[in-house]
Amino acid sequence: MDRSEQGLLRTDPVPEEGEDVAATIGATETLSEEEREELRRELAKVEEEIQTLSQVLAAKEKHLAEIKRKLGINSLQELKQNIAKGWQDVTATSAYKKTSETLSQAGQKASAAFSSVGSVITKKLEDVKNSPTFKSFEEKVENLKSKVGGNKPAGGDFGEVLNSTASASATTTEPLPEQTQEGL
Repeated sequence: MDRSEQGLLRTDPVPEEGEDVAATIGATETLSEEEREELRRELAKVEEEIQTLSQVLAAKEKHLAEIKRKLGINSLQELKQNIAKGWQDVTATSAYKKTSETLSQAGQKASAAFSSVGSVITKKLEDVKNSPTFKSFEEKVENLKSKVGGNKPAGGDFGEVLNSTASASATTTEPLPEQTQEGL
């Protein structure tokens, strides 16, 4: 193997992101035994602090869960609160407000358009009702109605119609089977 191939096969550590390349090359070579020991003690201390903080965090999370349980707060309620808060945040955005205003204006314009269409249709129906052709048709229907129904006055209220129908049906009904059996 020549020297260029040996350079490619070196097993030196690759520096981590943000790590100074110059500091990693030969850093272990320049440290004295005393400095290494000091770094090892500091490393052990930091690892111990991390472990302690993890335990404290776990205890705090457990305490939080206990408080929520006592208050009756469950995951579903938290989800509802988060959704409500999210919706509140969305409605506070300028994009939502602009969209809401635009849709409101479109709704008002559509309502006005439907109202005007309804007015036009009502006007047209009134025109048709007042036209000579419709008047002639209405007279023919009234004549036919009087010929079929006799000389009864046109109209009458609903109560009169019910009473006349009830009295007519009472005189033509047959006795009920119970009534005929009682007579026997």
